[in-house]
Amino acid sequence: MLVAFGEFVRAQRKLAQVSQRHLAKMTGVSDSYLSQLERGHYRPSPQVVKALAQAFGMKPEQLYTMLGFFDEDDATEATSVELAIRLDERLAPAQKETLIRVYRSLLGEDV
Repeated sequence: MLVAFGEFVRAQRKLAQVSQRHLAKMTGVSDSYLSQLERGHYRPSPQVVKALAQAFGMKPEQLYTMLGFFDEDDATEATSVELAIRLDERLAPAQKETLIRVYRSLLGEDV
């Protein structure tokens, strides 16, 4: 998954005709970190993913889905509250699902 994500980032960067150094400046990461990310050596934080998405003119959810932060089905329906819950690394997966079910029930949505 990380290698595929890195290849995607590299391809997007080349399509945009942007150097690693320039993309690194745009996203606020070092060019060496970006190089390692493109080779699939690092799992980027949600903040770095968001910065990359903005640099490429994409929705962050598209990249979050690629990295497995949430399922594609969830990505199309995710609210900002649900996204925040899913991205909170302090919560276990079961806790995240419980919070989302409670949130949806408070909104009167089917759980």
